[in-house]
Amino acid sequence: MDPATIGARLASSVVTPLIKKLFVKEGPGAGLVNQPVRISSLISFRGEKRTLTEKDLTKLAAELVAQATRHAGPGERPCPADEDELVAEKLATTLYALGDLDMNDVQAVQLGHRGLAHELAHATRARGRDTLRLSQGGEALHERLLDTACLHILHFFTQRSTFVARSLVEQSGQLSDLITKIDILIERIPSQSAQDAGFERRYAEYMIGKHSTLTIVGIDLSHAEATWPLDAAYLSLEAVSSAEERPLGSFTDETPTVPQHTALPPVLPADRALSGHQRVLLRGIAGSGKTTLVQWLAVCTARQESLRGLEQLIGRVPFVLPLRTIARQESLPSPASFLASVHNPLDGAQPPGWADRVLTAGRGLLLIDGIDEIPERDRERTRAWLADLLIAYPDNLWLVTSRPSAVEDDWLGAQDFAEFTLSPMSREDMAAFIDRWHEAARQTCRTEEERAELNAYQSALHTAVRTKQDLTRLATNPLMCGLICALHRARRGYLPPGRKALYDAALSMLLTRRDTERHIYAPGDVQLDEEPQIQLLQRLAYYLIRNGEAELDRDRAEHLIEEALPSVPAARALGDAPAILRHLLLRSGLLREPSVSTVDFVHRTFQDYLGAKAAVEAWDVGLLIRNAHDAQWEDVIRMAVAHGRPRERAELLRKLLEVAGHENSAESALRLFLLAMACLEHAPDLDPAIRDEVTRNAMEFVPPLTVPRARELATVGPLVLELLPGPEGLTDEVAECCVVTASRIPVDAAIPYLARFADHPAVGVRAQLASSWGRFDTERYFHEVILRLDRDGLYFVAESMEQLRMLLDTGPRPWLILRGNFTADEIRDNLRAEEVTRLRLNRNDVVSDLGTALGHLSDLGTLYLTGCFAARDLSPLAELPLHTLVYEPPGPAGRTIFPKGLGELTALERLKIFIDQAGTHPRHFPPGITWLDLSVRAESLDATWLAMVFPRLRHLNVAFLHGADRPLDLSPLAALPDLETVTIANAEVTDPHALPGVTVTAPPLSH
Repeated sequence: MDPATIGARLASSVVTPLIKKLFVKEGPGAGLVNQPVRISSLISFRGEKRTLTEKDLTKLAAELVAQATRHAGPGERPCPADEDELVAEKLATTLYALGDLDMNDVQAVQLGHRGLAHELAHATRARGRDTLRLSQGGEALHERLLDTACLHILHFFTQRSTFVARSLVEQSGQLSDLITKIDILIERIPSQSAQDAGFERRYAEYMIGKHSTLTIVGIDLSHAEATWPLDAAYLSLEAVSSAEERPLGSFTDETPTVPQHTALPPVLPADRALSGHQRVLLRGIAGSGKTTLVQWLAVCTARQESLRGLEQLIGRVPFVLPLRTIARQESLPSPASFLASVHNPLDGAQPPGWADRVLTAGRGLLLIDGIDEIPERDRERTRAWLADLLIAYPDNLWLVTSRPSAVEDDWLGAQDFAEFTLSPMSREDMAAFIDRWHEAARQTCRTEEERAELNAYQSALHTAVRTKQDLTRLATNPLMCGLICALHRARRGYLPPGRKALYDAALSMLLTRRDTERHIYAPGDVQLDEEPQIQLLQRLAYYLIRNGEAELDRDRAEHLIEEALPSVPAARALGDAPAILRHLLLRSGLLREPSVSTVDFVHRTFQDYLGAKAAVEAWDVGLLIRNAHDAQWEDVIRMAVAHGRPRERAELLRKLLEVAGHENSAESALRLFLLAMACLEHAPDLDPAIRDEVTRNAMEFVPPLTVPRARELATVGPLVLELLPGPEGLTDEVAECCVVTASRIPVDAAIPYLARFADHPAVGVRAQLASSWGRFDTERYFHEVILRLDRDGLYFVAESMEQLRMLLDTGPRPWLILRGNFTADEIRDNLRAEEVTRLRLNRNDVVSDLGTALGHLSDLGTLYLTGCFAARDLSPLAELPLHTLVYEPPGPAGRTIFPKGLGELTALERLKIFIDQAGTHPRHFPPGITWLDLSVRAESLDATWLAMVFPRLRHLNVAFLHGADRPLDLSPLAALPDLETVTIANAEVTDPHALPGVTVTAPPLSH
């Protein structure tokens, strides 16, 4: 048996009560002074305060041993049964040395739990007490139990010693994180054989090696320089929930009868989309970073390190399943074939049934990439395959990616998938990407002159992206931003205007200029000009597009090249078709080999661009129009318009309008009309009558009437700004939709349009304006939009210190949203005590000491803590006049982190919180709650408990996040004299009329 798999499997709920017995209870004589106290003065089995005898200490150790052996996996007993008593005796002897340690609690915490265990073992040996000799298994169990005990002892110190809490806050957080990780691992890994564990270590190492690098567009001068470390390259973009409705029970800050609409859809870092959902469908345009996100999640999961805020990945095993690869096979793979289907060389080494055991235990992270990259005919069988897997293995994490319109809204809704859409890069994201790209490029510089030149390009590109609207619009996804960086460097600071010109320049750079300027070829080497290479590559691209494929067999690629050679005789200089293909794979920078026998393009965007060129040259307009409804062809058609001559553009757009006009579905017609509208930016020379007709048809869908429609309309780009109406005569809802569209087109031309809505009375419109600041030039947007917004009932959003200072310098701003990692000192030093009455901290991973950050806000009445990983102790807020609290931690799916000190907020009246029901004792809650919003991760809830804990309740909202396993009996709530409304989601109630005089909203009981 591998000792690494021998389990001292003790959850904190088991260890903590036992460890507390080692120490005296706090009280007037417990030693709470203004200096750290000796450990020996705190223990309960030595000295004057003895409450635990040595015999009791042995019993306590025996209980720890019993719990450890009880939780071991089948056939994996940690030590021989006849050694249990000996292990317990040795553990008791070692713990007894706590009374001999010449150190205080602060020193012990700084030492760490393994250091403390070492000190205890050393003290035991030094006093000649270590006389017991155990087997290898017994020694291993003793060491594991001692480590676990010391971990919880140190955590006890950090909680008990209030006089050093501030100096120990970081260590306390680390210990708490470690205990959380151990608890999650115990929950997720019930038993594991040594064979499985050994294979998983090999598999994790392979996944890290496979997915921890990216190709750098324009820097890949040789194979050694062709990759970029994922850690340096990864840029966490934002994902916006596709849900249009507000979550159930998002109560207002004012009155319970009028819901407060905020126009702020749920937004979170894309890598955290799985933190609150087990199943996510993530949409994003080409080049937006979907596949990079898949790589990032796979590597983070394989490493099992630095998972703060990503606890849902603890103990998981990643499976990366690119659909472009697996869908080409005759049947989609079962778990046993996952590794074989992606050509993983470890397939033959996996233990029989390993994948099934992982998924049955709910430990899998299934990353299914590229619904849009498979033919439309295969998508239904893919959905059926997914549905079958979900039925067989329901408790895993699932992420499916797709281009936005490849599948309809709610395509996986029946399988309970939440939908998110990747947001365009903000200006801050673009700036960060440019810096990272140039830092990577600096690694390839051979002289100081080259580095100095690159520094100048970096500075100039920052200026260009800030000042040139067309460039800003093009650089809103990682692929295009990287392409712009590469071209800017290759062309010595000159960038061609427009998307087609950028692609033409990129192809020229990749196919010829790069190798020529870097002197790759030796004298006498055969060089192939740019045009013959493009002709061959576009044949391959067009074959893939026509057949709805994303990769092709190498034999097929060689055959296509062979067929093209009579038309491209210059390529014969390189040899036969296999030699030409090898050259394209090695030197073009556009092709790659995902496996030994397959070929694909490095990015779908290049495939679409070259395929469109081939379609226009062959003038396959009928093929283009027949496939216009397919998301795989949308970029092809845009680029076909760009490649076409004026007459060809007019014919293509005219036929596209004819097809749209005959569509029976309004949604399909909208998509085609918007596609035609989006094509206009690629048609500088076009018959004015056709341009007017395209615009007139699109106007039928302007203004947008729903938020999803508004987001879709924004994909047309800046052209749509000319079509959107002003605020005059619009309803509040339509005005908000217009603002959503314009705010998602991050060009300076959108600012004057948005400024027209700055005086709008609807808070939803103003909230959208306030939250869109980060997409535009900070100073200009502030002066033209933010400064004009009426402050009444509006939260102002700051995502950087620059934005926060601008807001506060023109304050007061009593309602604030601070989004991102503002430190406790930054919050304390900038927010004035008497000015802030309502505050929302969103996605803050660094603030743990709420007392330091917020303790001075003497008028703070409402606080939202949303996705604030480290803010777990609310007790420092007890002196504040808080009456409303929303606490939504970014806990892993299926697990809730309950805050400490909630019960001390005695002024609290309104509360929104997540609970497991387990561990939520009545004393954990303040007594005066009148408005309660519960998100329940458990599958049942005892209404008697609700009536007992919240005697003053007036309004109750309960949502079961994963559904309830039985109808909810509301009759115990009749004991609440002030109850007025009850709303239940995802659970039936036994009798909705059980509460006379109370308005009950709940699904009816099915029969």
